[in-house]
Amino acid sequence: MSRREQLARDLGRARERTLRLVDLDDAELRRQYDPLMSPLVWDLAHIGQQEELWLLRGGDGTRPGMLPPEIDSLYDAFQHPRAGRGALPLLSPDEARAYCRAVRSAALDTLDALPEHQLGDPMGCADRSEGTAAWSDPGFVFAMVVSHEHQHNETMLQALNLRRGAPLLRATATVPAGRPGLAGTSVLVPGGPFVLGVDGADEPFALDNERPAHLVDVPAFRIGRVPVTNGEWQQFVDDGGYTNPRWWSPRGWEHRQRAGLTAPQFWNGDGTRTRFGYVETIPADEPVQHVSYFEAEAYAAWAGARLPTEIEWEKACAWDPATGSRRRYPWGHDEPSATRANLGGAALRPAPVGAYPAGASAYGAEQMIGDVWEWTSSPLRPWPGFVPMIYQRYSQPFFGGDYRVLRGGSWAVEPGILRPSFRNWDHPYRRQIFCGVRLAWSVPDGEVREPA
Repeated sequence: MSRREQLARDLGRARERTLRLVDLDDAELRRQYDPLMSPLVWDLAHIGQQEELWLLRGGDGTRPGMLPPEIDSLYDAFQHPRAGRGALPLLSPDEARAYCRAVRSAALDTLDALPEHQLGDPMGCADRSEGTAAWSDPGFVFAMVVSHEHQHNETMLQALNLRRGAPLLRATATVPAGRPGLAGTSVLVPGGPFVLGVDGADEPFALDNERPAHLVDVPAFRIGRVPVTNGEWQQFVDDGGYTNPRWWSPRGWEHRQRAGLTAPQFWNGDGTRTRFGYVETIPADEPVQHVSYFEAEAYAAWAGARLPTEIEWEKACAWDPATGSRRRYPWGHDEPSATRANLGGAALRPAPVGAYPAGASAYGAEQMIGDVWEWTSSPLRPWPGFVPMIYQRYSQPFFGGDYRVLRGGSWAVEPGILRPSFRNWDHPYRRQIFCGVRLAWSVPDGEVREPA
C-alpha cells in the first residue's frame, strides 16, 4: 500500500468512527451533558474546522475558509472554553455533517495532487531533521489531522459516558479473560541508561512533545505488573482511604473535601457502577477507572508505593535491555492486535488484568498499552531540544502549567495513533477521562544495574 493510500485509508477510518458516534438525533447532539465536555455537535464541526485549517489553509487562520469568520471562530478551543460551548450559535448537526463532507472531499483532492515523495515514509525517514522543517512534510500534517480526529473521538466517548439516561452505545467486541494472581505484583526494572523519546527516523509522525530522542540514566525501580484493580481500590475505600488525610497531599485532601469524593467516579456505593447508561456490578479484576491524580497519589501512599515518573513508565514499557534499544510497542515491533492490547473503543471497557500476556514488555509489565491511561507523578515539561511542530499550540501552551502526564492510552484510543512515547496530560483533579493507576516502588537496597 502506498503512503497516499494509507493516509486516505486512515482518514476514512477516523471519519467512520466519528460518524458512528454522532449517529444520534439533533437534540442529543446539541445537549451539553456536563460543563467539562462540549456538545457532540461542537466536536463534529471542530474536527472539520481543524482539518480545513491544516490541510486546506496551511494552518493560517487568517486565510478565508469555507465558513464565515464569525462561525469559524466558534470552533477555536482556546477562544471558547468547554463550559460555554453549548450556548454558542453553532452549526446545526446537518450543517456540521455537510461541512465535514465538503472539507474531506477537498482534503482528498489535495492528497491526490501531492507527489508520493512528499508524503513521508511510514517505516521512518532516517535523514529527517528534528528542526522546524520536519513539520513541513505534508504526510506529517495529514497524520496529525488523523490523530486529532481520533483524539476527539475519545473525548466524545468521555462525554457520552457522562450522559444520564438510557444507553445510546453498546459494545461490539468482547475482551479476553484475565489471569488470577497478578493484582498487586510487580516487576524489577534495573537501573541504567535508555533512550527516552523518539526521533523522526523512528516515528515520523510522532508529535512534538515526544521528541527528540535522548539518553537518560534511570535508577532501579519496581513497577506494577498490571494496573491497580477495582478490587484493590475497594480495599482502599473499605479501609477509610477517603476519610483519612494521612494518605493525601495537602492539595489532594483539600480537593477531596471540596468535591466530596468517596470513591471513583461512576461508582454507586452499593457495589455497582453506571457507565454509558448501564448499571453493572463492579468487576473486581478490571483496572480501576475514573480516578483523579489526587486519588491515585493517595492510593499509592496507602499501598506503600508511589506513582511512577513518566520516564520510568516509558523505560518499563519500551526499552529492551537485551538489545539495548527501544521496542516500537511493549511486545516488539508488530502492530497492535486483539491478542496484545485492548484498543479501538469497541469493547467500551478495560479488559481484566492478565488478559494480554502476549503484550508484555521486556521487563514483564503487562497492559501498558490500552485499557486505561495511567497517571504518572510527572508534570508536563518539554524534553531537552524541544521544537514546536506546525501546530504550535498543541503542547507549548501547557508546559509549566498545573498538569500531570498520563501514559499508555485507554481502551478508547485508536491503535494507529498510539506509541509508548505518546504523552497525554490533564489537571490533577480531572477523572472523566478513562484513567487508572499503575504503582511503582523505589529499590532501597543498593543500585541494581542493567548488565553492561
